[in-house]
Amino acid sequence: MIEKLEEIRKQGLEKIDNSKTVEQLQELRKDLMGKKSGMGEILKSMSSLSAEEKKEVGMKATEIREEFTKKIEEKETEIISNKSVLDEPLDLTLPGKKVEGGALHPITQMCYDLNDAFLSLGFELYSEDDLSSEQFAFDNLNFAKDHPARQSMDTFWLDGTEDKEGTERLCLRPHLTGGSVRKLLKDGAPARFIYPGRVYRNETTDARHERAFFQYEALIVDKDISFSSGMVMIQTILEKVFGRKINVRMREGFFPFTEPGYEIDMECLVCGGKGCRVCNQNGWIEVMPGGVIHPNVLRAANLDPAEWTGFYINIGLDRLVMMRYGVDDVRLFHSGDLRFLKQFK
Repeated sequence: MIEKLEEIRKQGLEKIDNSKTVEQLQELRKDLMGKKSGMGEILKSMSSLSAEEKKEVGMKATEIREEFTKKIEEKETEIISNKSVLDEPLDLTLPGKKVEGGALHPITQMCYDLNDAFLSLGFELYSEDDLSSEQFAFDNLNFAKDHPARQSMDTFWLDGTEDKEGTERLCLRPHLTGGSVRKLLKDGAPARFIYPGRVYRNETTDARHERAFFQYEALIVDKDISFSSGMVMIQTILEKVFGRKINVRMREGFFPFTEPGYEIDMECLVCGGKGCRVCNQNGWIEVMPGGVIHPNVLRAANLDPAEWTGFYINIGLDRLVMMRYGVDDVRLFHSGDLRFLKQFK
């Protein structure tokens, strides 16, 4: 039987070398190692052999099987690497396939447009990591110790830091505002900067809310910043982004890091102010909170509130994009559905 196996080995290697296509190799694999192959028949007849002969024949068959497998794989790689499109008929009259170019995500486009608008007004672009801490996300921004935003149902806290405080208790940043203190501590005042980025909230998603979304914050700190200066800045930025005058209103609102604080609304462009599910049927949609920087925040940034003042605005990028394109569900922007995203190329 050893002699028969050696003959099968010799003939098999020759057939593998002479194969021209991958399909031939696949058929050859069955012919050489299948149950009905010559090797398979020999293995079936091993019951009549002694234990010593079975061991010898079995080891030889395994050796040949491994050699066939390796040789077939090498030959297959060789055939594929040498294959050319010219090996098969080529119809030069067929039309070519158009190569589609990619495009920026509409939220990214909006971010870049805002960058251009603010940079033209003399602002500096700033960024920081997505990972923040209790100190920068809450303590420095005048949030009370029992404020609900500090609870796990509102903020994503990192495992292992639950029992710690300050800079040692870590979280995914729930807003960008903590970055303002970090920047002021680093570079001082006067300051005029923007800082876009993604933020994370532990909340239920709906047509206007997402767990991870983009914000865009701007801050001016100087010795003489009036409320009217902030309002002019808001109107100027919206006009630059939308290419026309946008109706804006301001309502009193509470934010721990501002005094006073405001809710800044724009007329809903999805329904033209008539009322829809995006604006809760009232014709207006909140696009940014803002207000005068709180004295305690200035103190956290090592600035004297008697000398310095400032104005915050925090723009909801996702909502501005909804207004620009008349989209009525924010979740579409994060769906990854190319059918939707290709509309903005």
